[in-house]
Amino acid sequence: MKSLVQKYNIPGPRYTSYPTVPFWDKATFTKEKWIQTFKNSFTESNRTEGISVYIHLPFCESLCTFCACHKHITKRHEVEEEYIKTVLKEWQLYTNLVDEKPIIKELHLGGGTPTFFSKENLKFLIDGLLKYAKKHQASEFSFEGHPNNTTKEQLQTLFDVGFTRVSFGVQDYNEKVQEAIHRIQPFEAVKNVTNWAREIGYTSVSHDLIFGLPHQTKENVIYSINKTKELQPDRISFYSYAHVPWIKGVGQRGFNEKDLPKNEEKRELYEIGKELFYELGYEEIGMDHFALKTDSLYLATINKTLHRNFMGYTANKTKLMIGLGMSAISDSWYGFAQNVKTVKEYQQLVNLGEIPVFRGHVLSEEDKIIRKHILNIMCNFYTSWEEESTKIKNIDAHLSLLQEMQNDGLVIIEGASLSVPDSARAYVRNICMAFDKKLQQKQPETKLFSMTI
Repeated sequence: MKSLVQKYNIPGPRYTSYPTVPFWDKATFTKEKWIQTFKNSFTESNRTEGISVYIHLPFCESLCTFCACHKHITKRHEVEEEYIKTVLKEWQLYTNLVDEKPIIKELHLGGGTPTFFSKENLKFLIDGLLKYAKKHQASEFSFEGHPNNTTKEQLQTLFDVGFTRVSFGVQDYNEKVQEAIHRIQPFEAVKNVTNWAREIGYTSVSHDLIFGLPHQTKENVIYSINKTKELQPDRISFYSYAHVPWIKGVGQRGFNEKDLPKNEEKRELYEIGKELFYELGYEEIGMDHFALKTDSLYLATINKTLHRNFMGYTANKTKLMIGLGMSAISDSWYGFAQNVKTVKEYQQLVNLGEIPVFRGHVLSEEDKIIRKHILNIMCNFYTSWEEESTKIKNIDAHLSLLQEMQNDGLVIIEGASLSVPDSARAYVRNICMAFDKKLQQKQPETKLFSMTI
């Protein structure tokens, strides 16, 4: 008889959006439709909740083989200035569409490696962005930093322009694992940047760890978490390694498949990590995240205001999120749009005065309802469809998929509501898949998703 891990460890979405990207209706999407949904969302939300902005800074000096992000590998730092100027031109294309300055509540710099950029260019970017915008009174600015190349001067520069949160990519402290993923990450480098951030005044420091990496053992996980304990970050992301070489090609083939822990072995790594985090005073937040009780993510969980979007989990829900930069994805709440995926094409389109999106999706009323339930499950491990069952066609078919999960102890269904017990949080992606009507209707043409567990 198969174990639950063997039974449910199948390819599935991570649900940073619904519909997920492979099921966007690209045939009916147009740039004009995206612009209209942007305008509508901006009018409804800018003066009240403000907007979010994500900036994709894609450059890295070397390739890490665990990474599935869109990046551009180069050691030529002269690319920085031209890229930032292009991002600011794209931002101005959006601000030209509206009659008032955007009020930015949340800003995040992701990558790639944002700290590839010099402190001067990072300041140039943020100053240029705020030239056409205002900060929300409760704004939260954050960025991703590589411990090996983040300097105290970069941390100070970003703090001076409003950044209070930083996340550092650690992954694993074992040298054999680091060599396999081409990410040599000394503990002293992480210690230095963490201490610098706190000295400067950052109110939240996060560390990213990954389980399921090549050659990784439970002893490695225990060692990495014990080292993390010494620094006590406010948040910890404990991600499942997504092995998707059919998407990212050679970048994820720096080791053999047999080197990867699988199924029960991989799941054990997570369970060991989770128990250690609990012992250290962290609480589990949504999927893959842990936070101290003093952190805003924990408070958002308690207050049922936790939100999830293309930037991951956030305590600041805004209806509108604009993605700037190559490959960045925007969300207007009524539609999604993704920018072109190469630096060259991105710069060409923006310099021609075009918003550089190449695909997207406008949500139907049913899409919005299903998205709400998936967000509820991903953030609160609970949802109720009592008032909307008539608005979702064939809802009984969705519920029948959940019946077996209930028999397996993964969900508790009471009337028109569903909750996920603590013991079944590892299966939250599978539970969301039961609500994913588009996934049930048609499998994507190519293998796109990582394994769920």
